[in-house]
Amino acid sequence: MTNSDKHEGGCLCGEVRFEVSGQPEFSAVCHCRYCQLRSGSALGVSVYFQKENLTITRGNLKSYKFKTESGKEMDYQSCATCSTTLLWDIELFPDLIGTAGGVYDPPTFWYSLDREVFQRSKADFVHVDSPDSYNTSNLYDPIHIDDPRLMGE
Repeated sequence: MTNSDKHEGGCLCGEVRFEVSGQPEFSAVCHCRYCQLRSGSALGVSVYFQKENLTITRGNLKSYKFKTESGKEMDYQSCATCSTTLLWDIELFPDLIGTAGGVYDPPTFWYSLDREVFQRSKADFVHVDSPDSYNTSNLYDPIHIDDPRLMGE
C-alpha cells in the first residue's frame, strides 16, 4: 500500500484522529435536511469506506442515534470534546462507514464525487459537478413523514 492509499483526518480540537486506507467505495454531496442539520451548512459531503479500512488512532467519540423517515437507524459519531461530527454508521450500508469529507488533512479534498443526492432541498446558491444526481436518492424509501422541519421540500 502506498502513502496515497492512506489518508488521515480529525476533529477541530485535534483530540480525535483517524486513518482510512484504500479507496472510497463512493463519495457524495447530500442536500438532505439530516446532512444540513448535521453539518450546520447547506450540504454534507460523505466519503464511504469499508468499515475495516478505518482506524481511530486517538481520542473518544460520542454517539447520536436516530431513525430516518425510511425507518433506518443512523449513528453519528462526534468528538467527545469539540463535537465535530466525523463519522456515521448507516443501517442502509451495513458494511460501510461514512466519513465527513471536510475533516481530512491536506490535501483535504483528495477524492472525487460520485453522486449528488436530495437536490429537492438544495440551496439555490450551490452548484455541484457530479456524474449522477437525484432529486431524492435512488435508495430513498420513506415509511413515515418526518417533522416539517426535516422534510426538505
